[in-house]
Amino acid sequence: MQIDLDLLFTYGAIAKEYKKNDVLFYEDEMANFYFQVVEGCVRMFNSNDEGKEFTQGYFCEGQSFGEPPIFIDEKYPSTAVAFQDCKIIKLSKEKFLKILDEYPAIQKQFLKLLAHRIHNKAKTTKDIINQKPEFRIVAFLNAHKKSTGNNKEVVQFTRQEIANFTGLRVETVIRTLNKMKADKKIDIINHKIYF
Repeated sequence: MQIDLDLLFTYGAIAKEYKKNDVLFYEDEMANFYFQVVEGCVRMFNSNDEGKEFTQGYFCEGQSFGEPPIFIDEKYPSTAVAFQDCKIIKLSKEKFLKILDEYPAIQKQFLKLLAHRIHNKAKTTKDIINQKPEFRIVAFLNAHKKSTGNNKEVVQFTRQEIANFTGLRVETVIRTLNKMKADKKIDIINHKIYF
């Protein structure tokens, strides 16, 4: 979801630049801002005590992220880091909620966005819990393809990032991708995955 930048700036938003791997917010930090990506990409993830990460999602140009806890006065359930150099719009929670009160059409778009995210999260959870590694990877690759709108293209994620998103070990991802290549389900050219 993208709110018009002029409207955001009118309500006091600021644009901030982040370098790759800069933290925008940490898990369990109080949700006090609305974020919208102008350039670049942000990754939201959880990690356990052993350092294993699970990627919740990637948010790129024109997308917003971190909104659900704003609506219920909760803490962020994940950490957000710059996946690449980015320019992000930040708006205080109070002013964001004021925009939603004053612009019902934007509020309706957010309801639709949140419904899509809940639906996609339920599908992703089902894929992770119920299926074999190849199915998880194919589900991730299909979701990636759907979000970019392209047909067969190079996958911009490393094997480690695919593992983080699917909840698999990187070794399992590598083995499964090699099997998928042998079965002609993907191409791997110069270490790049084409799906």
